[in-house]
Amino acid sequence: MFSRLKSRSKNEASSFARSQAHYTHNSDEEAIDESIKPGFVRNSDDVSLDKFYVPIDSYEGRHRYDPKATWSTAEESALIRRLDVRVYLGMNTNDYNTGQTIFYVSFLAAELPSQLISKKLGPDNWIPIQMVSWSIVACCQSRLTGRATFFLTRSLLGIIEGGFIPDVILYLSYFYKSKELPIRLSFFWGAYGCTYIIGAFLAYGILHLRGHQGLAGWQWLFALEGSLTALIGIISWFYLPPSPYQTASFFRGKDGWFSEREEVILANRIIRDDPSKGDMHNRQAVNLSLLWQALKDYDMWPIYLLGFTWTIPNQCATAYLTLVLRSLDFNTFETNLLTVPAYVLFVLQLIFWTWLSEKINNRFLIILICQLYMFPLVVGLETLPAGAAYTWSRYVLNMMLVGFPYVHAIIVAMTSRNAGSVRTRTVGSALYNMCVQTSNIISSNIYRDHDKPLYRTGNAVLLALIAYNIILIVSAKLYYRSRNAQREKVWSGMSEAERARYLETTTDGGNKRLDFRFVH
Repeated sequence: MFSRLKSRSKNEASSFARSQAHYTHNSDEEAIDESIKPGFVRNSDDVSLDKFYVPIDSYEGRHRYDPKATWSTAEESALIRRLDVRVYLGMNTNDYNTGQTIFYVSFLAAELPSQLISKKLGPDNWIPIQMVSWSIVACCQSRLTGRATFFLTRSLLGIIEGGFIPDVILYLSYFYKSKELPIRLSFFWGAYGCTYIIGAFLAYGILHLRGHQGLAGWQWLFALEGSLTALIGIISWFYLPPSPYQTASFFRGKDGWFSEREEVILANRIIRDDPSKGDMHNRQAVNLSLLWQALKDYDMWPIYLLGFTWTIPNQCATAYLTLVLRSLDFNTFETNLLTVPAYVLFVLQLIFWTWLSEKINNRFLIILICQLYMFPLVVGLETLPAGAAYTWSRYVLNMMLVGFPYVHAIIVAMTSRNAGSVRTRTVGSALYNMCVQTSNIISSNIYRDHDKPLYRTGNAVLLALIAYNIILIVSAKLYYRSRNAQREKVWSGMSEAERARYLETTTDGGNKRLDFRFVH
């Protein structure tokens, strides 16, 4: 397997160049600095290295690969719109009420194994299995009898749900170019945020079923939401195709979603954008050797470190917001309604900042803005005097923290792009998400009982974490810029013959290759 991947590493750098030599794109989004462009690079006017970039024979889109294929911007744009309609139907998760540490421990334990299973079975199979399994356990929560059954269902939900997000990311990477992925991920998490808004109203109606058929309102809530997820999971089993080139089926139509020409466009636009996606087919498992290579990829560690801490102030505010509202003597329904503005702001900021990060081609700047946004809000919580007169001010500060610039989609997409290989993308997405889930455990222990109701000590810890995050973000930005500059200096100093010799003989793979550039 390693020797095969080694030979594939000769086939990665020129796909982007071919997209420039054979494919004319007039969009303004391409107007960025070409001297150190992220991904795989080489001179755009040379096609003599094309032989190094043919996908492996077992790659699911190999039969549609054509280095001489051309298409117009209008054709590609129309095809992307069709992808959006096809791929995003039914793609959502409603993992609510995940505050318990037992859930996150189970979640973390299942994250990486789930991702490895997904790579072997295919996300189109594994995601529906997760959804239906999750729904069964969720429905079982309607029959909780005590602490033991509560802890058991929380653990099972964590095990089943672990890996769901990286599975979705891996699946979407089969359909979209690296530059298109962040905004699609923001739509995914935007839909997740909308569930809080819609759920506030649904919960009010469902809880009024209390007493019907001898069940309490909360039992109806678990049973109905679990049943809905099961229905979506079953539909997803038949609906989700393995790849853009394998859409024909009884359920999806005997001719599939796309014509032969459209599949040619889909295959070549993906491979030209990221040749590493042709190194493995979508049912090829990651073995122990490849797993170890991905784990020790130190170029991914700055992103993992960031995952541990960047969202902690928001997590504390989310847990604290309902406590503030209850202190104002609002009932459950009124409390749910007053959280709606926070999640509306959350969704709007998520989509806007994700879009802007690609527009200006600067991701760490947006991540830095996220921390700068939270800093004065936490300072306000730390210094706001005690007393009922300031309760509404405290609510506004917490509401704005909950609705902060959620840059998760930006970092997740950056993890995928900086992986440089399918194996690292598979493992890296899981590792980053494990770091983020670990931050939930950390955040649940910052606001302590002895520190309430103002949590002065907890807020001081949050301010220290924001300062740490700022230093880490700036350092990561400088690190990736330095890595790109070092490689560009060597690569630009090589002749075409030297580059060909390098591609022919190198043992470097993925993001360790001289022609690979990190996004930052």
